[in-house]
Amino acid sequence: MRTRSVMALDPQGFHRVVYHEWGDADNDRVLVCVHGLARNSRDFDDLARVLCRDYRVVCPDMPGRGESDWLPTGVNYDIPRYLSDMVTLLARLDVDQVDWIGTSMGGIIGTCLAALPNSPIRSLVLNDIGSFVAKAALQRIADYLGDHRFDSVAAVEQYMRTTYSAYQGLNNKQWQHLAKYGHRQTSDGQYGLHYDPRIAEQSREIQDIDLEPVWSQVRCPQMLIWGDQSDVLTADTVERMQQLRPDIDLYRIPGMTHAPSLMETEQINAIQRWLRDNRVKHQGAKL
Repeated sequence: MRTRSVMALDPQGFHRVVYHEWGDADNDRVLVCVHGLARNSRDFDDLARVLCRDYRVVCPDMPGRGESDWLPTGVNYDIPRYLSDMVTLLARLDVDQVDWIGTSMGGIIGTCLAALPNSPIRSLVLNDIGSFVAKAALQRIADYLGDHRFDSVAAVEQYMRTTYSAYQGLNNKQWQHLAKYGHRQTSDGQYGLHYDPRIAEQSREIQDIDLEPVWSQVRCPQMLIWGDQSDVLTADTVERMQQLRPDIDLYRIPGMTHAPSLMETEQINAIQRWLRDNRVKHQGAKL
């Protein structure tokens, strides 16, 4: 794994976006993996170790998370900012096309980019995010965000085990990994979660997210990962997306809540198969 960074522009200056890169740096097959609202790039370590056999895998920390800079006061954490930062990252990667995996917020960012004319996104994997998200689900997520403080990393891990119900299939080593990269030391000597608390404050202001007008403009192949007990991606939304795009490939995970970790072997294998099959189809279409 290589760790690099790129400077992105905001209204008050520059901020640093850190990304981790796996696989051959000269591979022109690039896969970008973007995490959810309060998560970070290290969620994708297990997935990247497998997929870097085929891809140069790039996993950024969105601003305010992980090792990336927090945005200055007065600059919002919002989708336009994330789109701008990811365009900066794509320019740094110096490739014409990328495949994209996005968990929740990362899927929204990927959708918005893929919907644009001449988009560099060749295929899109949406992890438990769709064309509509109800305010109630967003409020539930906002309720567990905040400037939480803990006495130890073990306490951070216990909080995560209690909060992230979709991760119950993970082993002890994976939980320790999440806690290791999901905490920060605070000025008072305690441990906090590895994101800017302002993200929680701004999240409470979110209303229903209706992405259908944007998502309907996406023309690239798509895989939709659905935890069928998710309140973020509901059965009604999945059905609506299938009606509008009968060619969308659905990977349903029974009994799973929001959002699948993409750390479990079965989930990783399903993504790998889909990406490989899609690449074969793409290559065949060019012949």
